[in-house]
Amino acid sequence: MSFNSIVMVKQVPDTANISGQVMKEDGTVNRAKLPAIFNHEDRASLELALQIKDRFGGKVTVITMGPPRASDILRECLYMGADEAYLISDRKFAGADTLATSYVLSEAIKFIGNYDFIFAGRQAIDGDTAQVGPQTAEKLRIPQVTYVEEIIDVSETSVKLKRKIDGGFEILESQLPCLVTVLKDALFPRPFKARRVMAYKNAKTLLELEKITEGNSLLYIDQLKDEYFNKGWYIHTLTMEDLKLDETRCGVHGSPTKVHKVESVVLAGGSHEMIPPSKEGLSKLIDHLMEDHILG
Repeated sequence: MSFNSIVMVKQVPDTANISGQVMKEDGTVNRAKLPAIFNHEDRASLELALQIKDRFGGKVTVITMGPPRASDILRECLYMGADEAYLISDRKFAGADTLATSYVLSEAIKFIGNYDFIFAGRQAIDGDTAQVGPQTAEKLRIPQVTYVEEIIDVSETSVKLKRKIDGGFEILESQLPCLVTVLKDALFPRPFKARRVMAYKNAKTLLELEKITEGNSLLYIDQLKDEYFNKGWYIHTLTMEDLKLDETRCGVHGSPTKVHKVESVVLAGGSHEMIPPSKEGLSKLIDHLMEDHILG
């Protein structure tokens, strides 16, 4: 008995480094102004998929929708233990909200097929909507369990899970296949394996291979693609044409969510008081904390 998993991951702007130029006039994120990182909750969801693979066997496939540079996190997934990776990238996907994103991801999952689980983080830090996972499950017409902390048991046809709720937790059972969204603090993602880093550091997408062939008449893209595929270094690339998508449901055109106004909020600091590192200073600090009802 083995189980195949597809994990939806996302490269996101590092929102810990927000600046005044982070938003464009049209209300979309100016991603070039922020460093890109692996969404924390998606990394936890990958760890859960890898634990299923460790316990029962099977295959873990990772997919991400984003610009060409999103291949960086796909390599990180391979370093952790994923077996196969897909980059879903097309300029026509730009500006997608959760509805358009879930449409593209659901069609990509149908294209890949052969899965028992779909894993995703609860939400991405650049949107905080927690909508893409559930919307993807709805489009695939499969059960979904959100806010998952632990997979308790798996049988050939069902899975038992523990999910967080306000004030506690609940145990649910779902038929397979199902989509699971995972909390960041539920698991501690495993570190990269040195052997896998050495094996997959040269993994490339089709777009990256095309750049290698540019200006080199001795290299042919088809031969290079075959070579990387045979070595296990090829990161599959899917475009709108590959997936045969409805363009009106993609990108800005397929996104009913519109941002009408963006404001930069600057928090001004108030007055402050220096507390000397002495017994008298410590006593004074405690008095202030008690006056503000922080202590006592």
